[in-house]
Amino acid sequence: MRRVNALTIAGTDPSGGAGIQADLKTFSALGAYGCSVITALVAQNTRGVQSVYRIEPDFVAAQLDSVLSDVRIDSTKIGMLAETDIVEAVAEQLRRYQNHNVVLDTVMLAKSGDPLLSASAVDTLRKKLLPQVALITPNLPEAAALLDAPSAQTEGEMKAQGQALLAMGCGAVLMKGGHLNDVESPDWLFTRDGEWRFTAPRVQTKNTHGTGCTLSAALAALRPRHSTWADTVQQAKNWLSAALAQADTLEVGHGIGPVHHFHEWW
Repeated sequence: MRRVNALTIAGTDPSGGAGIQADLKTFSALGAYGCSVITALVAQNTRGVQSVYRIEPDFVAAQLDSVLSDVRIDSTKIGMLAETDIVEAVAEQLRRYQNHNVVLDTVMLAKSGDPLLSASAVDTLRKKLLPQVALITPNLPEAAALLDAPSAQTEGEMKAQGQALLAMGCGAVLMKGGHLNDVESPDWLFTRDGEWRFTAPRVQTKNTHGTGCTLSAALAALRPRHSTWADTVQQAKNWLSAALAQADTLEVGHGIGPVHHFHEWW
C-alpha cells in the first residue's frame, strides 16, 4: 500500500500537546507523512491560553495552495480556525481541490476553557464547511453550539443531536461523550449506512491536554487504510486510550499535561 500523506490545518501549541504539534506527532506515530497549514499562532501551555495571533485569511489560503498544488493529500484534519474569514478561506480551497477524507474537529474551546473560535464563525462553519467534510468530531458542548441547542445530558439526547448534525450535510458524525457523567465514556458514530456505539473505561489521569486534536488527527491518519469509518474509529480510540494510559509518565508542565503520542516507542 502506498504511503499516507496527511494534512493538518490548525493553530499552534508551543508546549507541544495540542494543535499542529500534536497532529504532526500523531501522524508520525501512526505512520503517515504530515503536512501542515497554520491558522493561528497560539501562546499556550498546560495551564491555558495566554494570547492568540490569527493568521491573515489570504495567507492561510496561500499555504493551502502551496501544499495542495504540489503534494498528493490522502486525508486532512481541520482543527482551530479562529475566525469567519479563515473558515471561508479553508472552505473555498477545499472546494477548489476536492479533498477527500476530511476530518473536522469542531474546535471551539481549549481544555482550559479559553475560546478558540469566534461566535460569528460558528454559523459560517455550519453552512460553508460542514457540508464538505467526511467526518466531524464534536464533543457535547460543540454539538450543542452547532445546533443552537442545550448541551446533551443523557446518551439518548447525545444520539439525537448526532443524527441532527448528520442531517446538516456532513458525511459522518462522531459524537464524543466525555462530558457525560458516566463511568464509561461512550462515543457514537453516525453515517449514512448506520450507527455504532464505542465505549472505553475512563483513564484516571488529569493529563488530557490535546485529546480532541489527537483523536481527530488519528482518524485522518488511519482512514486511508480502512474501508469504513467504524473500523477507523475503533483503531483510533484504541491507540488514544493507550496514549492516555501512559500520559502520567511524561513530565510536561504544571497544569493539564499532554497524552503520550509515542507511547509505543518510549
